[in-house]
Amino acid sequence: MRAPHRSTLVAAVKQAGLVDTLHNAKNITVFAPTNDAFAKIPTAGLDKVLADKATLTKILTYHVVGQKVTPKQLESGSFDTLRKGKLTTTGSGEAYKIDDSSNAAVYIVDTVLIPK
Repeated sequence: MRAPHRSTLVAAVKQAGLVDTLHNAKNITVFAPTNDAFAKIPTAGLDKVLADKATLTKILTYHVVGQKVTPKQLESGSFDTLRKGKLTTTGSGEAYKIDDSSNAAVYIVDTVLIPK
């Protein structure tokens, strides 16, 4: 998670205290929101979430699936998140949607996924 277009995600993971958890986890898939995805959240709302470790942890763990997910599985799948939610995926090639977010190619998502 060192790419500059994911610096907000890296900061959020550090703020939530999840660095070691995610770094040491085995057989997981992370749907990583880009900085542009975080920018869609109004600044006041994002600041509030970043300051609330419990809420931040819920949101971040909603982006993690407890299994390795292949592109073939993303074509039409439903996956349990570490947050005990469910993400639904559709698409093919490099054009996937996750819970109606678009451009989730290469497991990068353009929307911060909020648990229902």
